[in-house]
Amino acid sequence: MIKHILFLLTILLLNTVLYGQNQQNDVKVQFCGTDEIHQDLFINYPELNNKIIQNNEFLNEFTRNYIRQKNNKSTVYKIPVVFHIIHNYGNENISNAQIYDAIRVANRNLRKQNPDTTDIVPFFKPRAADCEIELVLAQKDPNGNCHSGINRIASTLTNIGDHQVKSLIHWDPTKYLNIYVCAEAAGLAGHALLPSTADTIPQWDGIVIQHSYLGSIGTSTPFKSVVLTHELGHYFNLQHIWGGNNVPGFYYLPVAQQANCNFDDDVLDTPNTIGWQTCNLNGISCDDTLDNVQNFMDYAYCARMLTYGQRDRMHACLNSPIAGRNNLWTASNVAATGTDGTNYFCTADFISDKQVICAGQQVKFADVSYHGIQSRSWAFQGGTPSTSSDSSVTVTYSTPGTYAVTLQVSDGNSTLTKNETAYITVLSNTGIVVPFAENFENFTDLISNNWFAINPHNDAGFELNTNIGFSGNKSVWINNHSITEKGRKDELISPVYNFSNISNLQVSFRYAYARKDSTSTDKLNIFISNNCGNTWQIKKSINATNLSTAPNQSTPFTPNATQWKTDFITNMTGIQANTPFRVRFVFESGGGNNFYLDDINIGYNLTGTDENFTENKFQIYPNPSNNVVTLKFNKSIERAISIYDLNGKNIYNTTCSSNELSIDISTIENGIYFIQTKENYEINTQKLIVQH
Repeated sequence: MIKHILFLLTILLLNTVLYGQNQQNDVKVQFCGTDEIHQDLFINYPELNNKIIQNNEFLNEFTRNYIRQKNNKSTVYKIPVVFHIIHNYGNENISNAQIYDAIRVANRNLRKQNPDTTDIVPFFKPRAADCEIELVLAQKDPNGNCHSGINRIASTLTNIGDHQVKSLIHWDPTKYLNIYVCAEAAGLAGHALLPSTADTIPQWDGIVIQHSYLGSIGTSTPFKSVVLTHELGHYFNLQHIWGGNNVPGFYYLPVAQQANCNFDDDVLDTPNTIGWQTCNLNGISCDDTLDNVQNFMDYAYCARMLTYGQRDRMHACLNSPIAGRNNLWTASNVAATGTDGTNYFCTADFISDKQVICAGQQVKFADVSYHGIQSRSWAFQGGTPSTSSDSSVTVTYSTPGTYAVTLQVSDGNSTLTKNETAYITVLSNTGIVVPFAENFENFTDLISNNWFAINPHNDAGFELNTNIGFSGNKSVWINNHSITEKGRKDELISPVYNFSNISNLQVSFRYAYARKDSTSTDKLNIFISNNCGNTWQIKKSINATNLSTAPNQSTPFTPNATQWKTDFITNMTGIQANTPFRVRFVFESGGGNNFYLDDINIGYNLTGTDENFTENKFQIYPNPSNNVVTLKFNKSIERAISIYDLNGKNIYNTTCSSNELSIDISTIENGIYFIQTKENYEINTQKLIVQH
């Protein structure tokens, strides 16, 4: 029976990942509320319904006529494709190699070149077709410029993966197949628009796929690699093998319902079926005909084939003007998109997994130049090996310093070169001996002092602030007030420290922050590494409520002297002495106000109690100080006062019962010291800078 389909959004029908509870355990079966969501779409966009119905009826009639009049001439349709990697610097930022592999797997499946066709059940082997469709990665952008065919866009929308991602970047869908790779795909493995709907909503045309279901390598697996082929089927106007009934006013047909036997997928050589989520090769769900469970358009993760009828339906789509599919493969368009077989050699480029390491560690490099690279020559200053001609190279750096990397590539006729003069920074394993205190007062910048600000979004990241600080006039800050997109992460990574002489390692730091309003969700995470940053252990996470040191304010926040907190990390489980010790601050924006960081102290036991103590209870001024420093307390009580140097040596002791005390420090040498007060059972410590 014929089933009128109208997939307003294949996002709805793409429970693609839902293929099944197969014998493999690496797939978690997920289901979306397809029927509810679909009905919501028709309710939310009622003005589109008539246009979609008209497109669908036109395409169905066009398909019937095309199949009736088709000849047996073989035509391989070359489809220009561009990949948009929407990421937030996580695993979803997949490698070029995984993208190339995804194209390889999809083309293999579409051309019936997948080796597992030998496993197709005998009944369906004669129906398995070479669909004569191939994806070709674009080599030119919409302006005709040479391009890699891969765009990388940083956005927290990757964690949603619905049609919003298409607003970030969208190439002309009548010239390119847009494929979006995200961390999530609206809770599915992937989703796409059928042509009838894509023609009505062209700005939503394309495929969205979760990164872990793309290709067979990297973050995906061979088992999950069938998903892109399934999505391509929808893109080329194939329904699920049991059909679908998404016409407005009709109820969507969920998979594996016996009533599905009353409908079909408008393809004659795919038997009626209820649809399968398990790989039951002997399944007979309608009449007495074996079900085509191994079809790419079913939900069972044992797909091997598409039929001749499905091939003809896809070819009809590619010859129809609906959604401009008939323009994709034309000679003029493949020339315009650089998919005509000519390699456009235009860029030498490379990437690496790290740029800052410790002596003795390795860096992995990969050549991502394009296109038609025939040979290459690497030069790694200070590295071993120092040269290579491989496409990917692992290099060891043994000596601290800053080193250049050069890559020269050739297409056999000409050469291009990329040279980065200060690309790799190698730090000493020995590091700075602790105890050590950093208040940034002597800094003119961060990088020359081996503090590394990682700002992947190239917006307001960690920077040196020369006007605001707790101990002096400087701190590190993020102009977070200017960041509007929530979820952006910025990092500040310390130099290497050596705490071999410390028996009770501790880290303390001061910070100041205000929320804009109650909806601000900013967060600070602190990590520690004992292998120079190869791996990190999270030691503290502070949410917006606990991070706040001042009342909410909508204007840019600048802290006063009382709007700073001190926090401590004493849990050093898993951290061993005599290792390259580093600290990493990660600030995640959440729509709040500015954040400031100062007085990062490594090694010295500042509290004498535990990390739950968060605020010192006396003020020091002036600080820095030259001859006399004054301590002001919030109450008059008997207390002991001591001054220690960075090595923990006690250099001054006194007692005080008033709320203010002046101390002569004219004989104390320039440097950083700690003033500690003891009252009853409470110990408070603050840093003193002596500058004569």
